Amino acid sequence: MSGATPGSGERRDLLVEIGTEELPPTALRGLMDAFATGLAGALDDAGLGHGDVHPYASPRRLAVRVESVPLRQPDEKLELRGPPVSVAFDDDANPTRAAQAFAGKCGVAVADLERVSTAKGEWLVHRTVRRGRPATELLPELVHGALDSLPVPRRMRWGEGEAEFVRPVHWIVMLLGDEVVPGRLYGLDAGRHSRGHRVHAAEREIGIPAPAVYAQTLREAGRVLVDFDERRDLISREVTAAAAKAGGHPVSDAALMDEVAALNEWPVAVTGSFDAAFLALPREVLVSTLQKHQRYFPVEREDGALVAGFIAVANLESREPDKVREGNERVVRPRLADAAFFWEADRRVPLAARREEMQHVVYQRELGTLLAKSQRVAALAGHLARALDIAPGPAVRAAELARADLLTDMVGEFPDLQGIMGGHYARADGEPEAVAAAIAEQYLPRHAGDSLPATDAGRVLALADRLDTLAGIFAIGRRPSGNRDPFGLRRGALGLLRIVIEGGLELDLKTAIAEALALQPVRDEEAAPQLTGEIYDFVMERLRAWYAEHEPAVSPEMFQAVLAREPRSPLDFDARLRAVAAFARHTSAESLSAANKRIANILRQARGDAGAAPDAGLLREGEEKTLFAALGEARGEVEPLLARREYTEVLDRLALLREPVDEFFDHVLVMDEDTAVRRNRLAVLAELRGLFLEVADISRLSTG
Repeated sequence: MSGATPGSGERRDLLVEIGTEELPPTALRGLMDAFATGLAGALDDAGLGHGDVHPYASPRRLAVRVESVPLRQPDEKLELRGPPVSVAFDDDANPTRAAQAFAGKCGVAVADLERVSTAKGEWLVHRTVRRGRPATELLPELVHGALDSLPVPRRMRWGEGEAEFVRPVHWIVMLLGDEVVPGRLYGLDAGRHSRGHRVHAAEREIGIPAPAVYAQTLREAGRVLVDFDERRDLISREVTAAAAKAGGHPVSDAALMDEVAALNEWPVAVTGSFDAAFLALPREVLVSTLQKHQRYFPVEREDGALVAGFIAVANLESREPDKVREGNERVVRPRLADAAFFWEADRRVPLAARREEMQHVVYQRELGTLLAKSQRVAALAGHLARALDIAPGPAVRAAELARADLLTDMVGEFPDLQGIMGGHYARADGEPEAVAAAIAEQYLPRHAGDSLPATDAGRVLALADRLDTLAGIFAIGRRPSGNRDPFGLRRGALGLLRIVIEGGLELDLKTAIAEALALQPVRDEEAAPQLTGEIYDFVMERLRAWYAEHEPAVSPEMFQAVLAREPRSPLDFDARLRAVAAFARHTSAESLSAANKRIANILRQARGDAGAAPDAGLLREGEEKTLFAALGEARGEVEPLLARREYTEVLDRLALLREPVDEFFDHVLVMDEDTAVRRNRLAVLAELRGLFLEVADISRLSTG
């Protein structure tokens, strides 16, 4: 991170460290980045332009080092304009009450005021220089503001004070160069003393001589690696090396690595093992037990099979590493034993038998029980499967059993395994593989970038479940507002779109929404069409946001150009949008977009005065005859392309109309006095616009 650096004035590096009790590990990186960004922005806003910004964080601290901070704000030249000279002085050049009042406001005599000439006359002005404040006066307030702005959903109070923060604060370091910045935050005076590792540094205070040596000082004297990314990289290397010695490589992801880095100040990899009999458990159970519950790294061989071992990361360098290893093994053993017990006990009751229990579990008060939702999703899955030319049987059966695993002990203990365990239990019950796979895939994609359902029945079930949730929540008036989205409708809508578009599924979205609404226990037949439109608009808004984030070549104008046609199929929408994005790079795009705007305005003003179809016998000018002929040729060529949805080729062909369109507008008067001629020319333009509208409303594209 960097900021602009003024070229004058004395400068020093700034260090701010907030020492706390253990911070929430899943939020640590976000808090670190937000603090650095907020403080840098506060410095900029205060006129303290600076150099590079270095964020730091460990389980017990948030810190920022900012290079090259000026020791005071720059002076600011101020000019206050007063009354016009003609009002400020009378005919004898004596100051009027207006001049005296203005001078009094400025704290000077009238004679000390200056005059400035403008295009509107001469005015009295007072010019002064406001001296910049020292940075040491400003910093406590700026730091406090940045900390108050951190994205903390719930703050804590501690002791008898009124201070609030994400965790109790125990020390403050604030240095500008090698000097302490005097200030008080959270009831504590700022100083230069930090604290090191709880074990290796025994809570002793560690003086920080200057910001530049902050990280080095804590590493050497405190056994704390304060650089989050450095610590994370070290953990990754150590875990990978330990896993290799154990016969494989670690099973990890970015979130787990971040969380482990947030839990340790002096990380040391520890290799542990467990009874190989536990390898008989489903892979996901082992991985979830080790990762989610223990923050350990499972180890897998090259063939993907797990080994009976794991890599833990200890927050100290023990003189008795075997005891650390044994302690980790002792913790994980009962976890795996519980999982094995759940696996055996759950399989004694088939999923189908658990459906009866689902009628006693409320899904949502106005939308009924889990069983009612299951029945709606099954009915909708049948509709969708037939519409997509997919055999409905597996999807419907999977929908009937889809949420039954929520009533199992395993999912009760490991909620992240819902759906996945349903697939395993379905196989154990002898259900067809297509049914079991669909149950396991029902929640995919679970998050941005996650994999999609791989089977036909899985795609149908995932679509049906999301559509039912969207329809139900909209039907009861609980649609998302602002940042609130308790039912995850935005995520669900985006998952629906990804399944359809990336899976190449030809889904009539509006029809599917209408069918989902018709199955809801709360429905209003008269309001259904409007509600269908609202849900369609909501889903399309998620598509717009997705393109804005992932497709920089697609502008908002391009999206609106396609949305104006309201394609019923998201797959068709995507094809049109990509064609419009390609067309926008065409040399004829700007001219034809402007022409479409002009045509749209002319037709709007004509208010239906265009003829039903152009009549060749009423064409008079050569340019309109040429355009009419070009339209006929283009129509004949694009109709088969449209049937095949080859929209890029359609727009490429229509781009050839630029020259006859330009010639028409340069030489032909559309609004001719002869009514028949005028209506015929309007009909030609309507046909031209209609050809483009077969793809998108390109009049909405930017014309520079």
